[in-house]
Order: sequence, then C-alpha cells, then structure tokens
Amino acid sequence: MISWAARFRLMQYVKASLWIIPLIGLLLGALLAEWAAGVEGAGWWPDSWRYSASTASSVLSSVVGAMVALLGFVVTIGVLVVQQATGTLSPRYMRLWYRDRLQKAVLATFAGTFAYAFSLLRRIESDMVPDLGVTLSGVAVSLSLVLLLIYLNRFTHNLRPVAIADLVGRLGEKVLLRATERIHHSSAHDGSTPPSAGPVTLIRSERGGVIQAFDAAGLIATAVRHDCVLVLAHQVGDFVPPGTSLVEAHGCARAPDPRRLTGLVALGTERTIEQDPAFALRVLVDIAIRALSPAVNDPTTAVQVLNHIDTFLHVVGRARLRGRYVLADGEGRPRLVVEGRGWEDYLELGVTEIREYGATSLQVCRRLRALLDDLLETLPDERLPAVRAELALLDEAVRRAFTDPARRAAARTADRQGLGGGARPEIAP
Repeated sequence: MISWAARFRLMQYVKASLWIIPLIGLLLGALLAEWAAGVEGAGWWPDSWRYSASTASSVLSSVVGAMVALLGFVVTIGVLVVQQATGTLSPRYMRLWYRDRLQKAVLATFAGTFAYAFSLLRRIESDMVPDLGVTLSGVAVSLSLVLLLIYLNRFTHNLRPVAIADLVGRLGEKVLLRATERIHHSSAHDGSTPPSAGPVTLIRSERGGVIQAFDAAGLIATAVRHDCVLVLAHQVGDFVPPGTSLVEAHGCARAPDPRRLTGLVALGTERTIEQDPAFALRVLVDIAIRALSPAVNDPTTAVQVLNHIDTFLHVVGRARLRGRYVLADGEGRPRLVVEGRGWEDYLELGVTEIREYGATSLQVCRRLRALLDDLLETLPDERLPAVRAELALLDEAVRRAFTDPARRAAARTADRQGLGGGARPEIAP
C-alpha cells in the first residue's frame, strides 16, 4: 500500500509537471478527431462547411505545422522565465511558477489541436472528407490563439518582481491562515503536553530530505491506536539527515511500525509552500536581497517587495501563533505535538537579511523603519517587544553605515516610499 508521504510527493510532481496535462490534451485531441470522423455521415451542417480533399489537407497540414511552431514558442518563453527567475528573482520562485495553470492549459490546447488535426489528416481520402472536423480545427486554432494572447499578456505583466511578490505574498497569507485555523481547531484545549515519564521510542528517518508536509490526521490516528503521544522532532521546512530522529513516541506500550510512521511525514529535495508559509516569506526576501546585490543595485525593487513583506507580517502578527502546537484526538486527549514558528521567527526572517544587505541604502533604511513603525501601531502588545528589538538593530545598522549626522538623520526617518513619500521624522523617546 502506498504511503501518505509517497502520495504527497506524487501530487507535488503532478502539480509541478509540465507534460502531464499536455499529454492529456494530446489524447483528448485524438479522441475528438475520431468522434468528428465518426459523425461525418450525419449531414446536418450547412453546405458552406463542405471542403474538397485538397483544401482539407492543406488546412489540416497548416494547423499541424502552426501548433508545432507555437509549442516551440511557448517552450522558448519558459526558458526565458527560468533565466530571468534565476538571474533577477529567486530560484525558489520556480517551484511556484511550474504550477501555473494557464501555462499548462496553453500547452494542452496546442498539443490537443496538433493531435486532432494530425488524426483527421490521415482520414482524408479522395471520396471522404471530414468536413465537420476541418471546421472544428479552425475553432481549435482560434481558441489556441486567444489563449496564447492571454498567456503573453500575463507573461509580460506578471513577471515583474513586484507582481511576483504580490502573488507569492497572497499565496503565503492563504497558507498561513488555513494552517493556523486547522491546527487551532484540533488543538488540545487544556494545553496539555506529552508525558515526561514512560518509554520514549525514537523513529529515525531512513532517507535525508527537507520536511515538506506531514499527515496530522494519520499521526493522531496512529497515536490513538497505540495509546501514546507522538512528537514531530522537527518543524516543516527543516532538513533532516538520514538516521536522524524524525518522530518521538512517548508512552507507547507497543512501539508503532517505524515504516508506517515515517510514511506519514513527506521528505523531499526542497521546501514546499503547502504547510510552510514561511517559504513564501523566504521567496520575498530572496527577491529583495537579489535586488540589493552590487550586480543589480536596484533598491527601489527592494522597497516595493518590502511593501508586500509589510502586508505579510501584519497578517502573521494577527495570527494565533505558537512555538508548539498540541493536537488532540476526538476526545480532547493530546496525541500529537508539532513545533511551530513564533512571531519572532517570521519577523527576523522578514527583515534581518534586507537590513544587513541594504544598510547602506537610504531608501531601504527608511522603508524598513516605516514597516516597523506600522507594526508597532497596529499589532497586539505581546508582539511589540520583538518589533522594538528590530528597531534597535536597525538603528545600530544606520549608525555604522552613515557617519555624517545629516545623512544619519535622514536614514532614521520613516518613509513608506523609501524616498519622496510622506516622511515621518523619528520621535524621540
């Protein structure tokens, strides 16, 4: 029986694959051609849809050639996306770009139209012309061209760093809210923790990899079956070397099957966003610090990405985060303990590297201060000490980077646009 982790990895492969949906389109195109040839004798279409054998052959041959050329064109665009993403954005973004549904729909339509036209072409005889099929091939070509124009419009507008930052930020917010709501719904209400007494069985990973996701329901069911508490030893996104403790089983009278338990935790070659909203923040920070590199030197792009990091951190700051989640079974008994990320972890990830790489940029320093000031104004009191600590680190970075008092004062001024906006001078304590 295939494990949950294997099914998860298979679904990840299907979502990121660029050939499965086009292959389905290829098969559907061939089937549609058989249907069009099969209803040829019905004769209910108008006489204007009638074609000679030579005309039908020319039309279908042109469609076949055009679809092959358009497929090559879309593949070329894909190569350009890869080059731009790895050069000016973040290689981590490619994992999200591979899942673009419009791109797969375009490839599937082109492949299906090719298979449809080619299948009809071989059915043409001097005394048998699939008139309906030839007409439908023109409809398929028109649909392909419309999808191509939509795809080009999306490609030219949505590949800008700020557009990608908006997409990644919204996706990360959705994953964060969904994950926190699901975990809090099944959390133990009494805040119970796993027992400190009793036997502890360590379940070690057979292979190395990054923890991409885990099956909470399956782990809880296993804990109920063995009447124990399971502790996931690492959080989602951590790299686990081979032989490292992956799950701890507390208080089991009979140790659970290690293979079954490890099959409930998916390990892969890189992080995914399904249960790891911090991965979205990681991509945003990567784009910002890439813009701040000396080879690019584009602080304005970093400021624009900080706008979306600002939004993401506000969502995180209002979410119900815990450093540890205790999930319960149907009777409210604690069964699974999962390590979580606290507010401090997200805040540090969102601002630390940008502060370090952009400390000499007046724009970045001013925008960072505006971001932190906004967090101070809007977040609950328990979130504020970490924000004040980051403000102190920003002050220290500005002090080291700007020796001139006037420029230092300018760098310590909050500005949501970096430069040229409604600057807010620092208020002395």
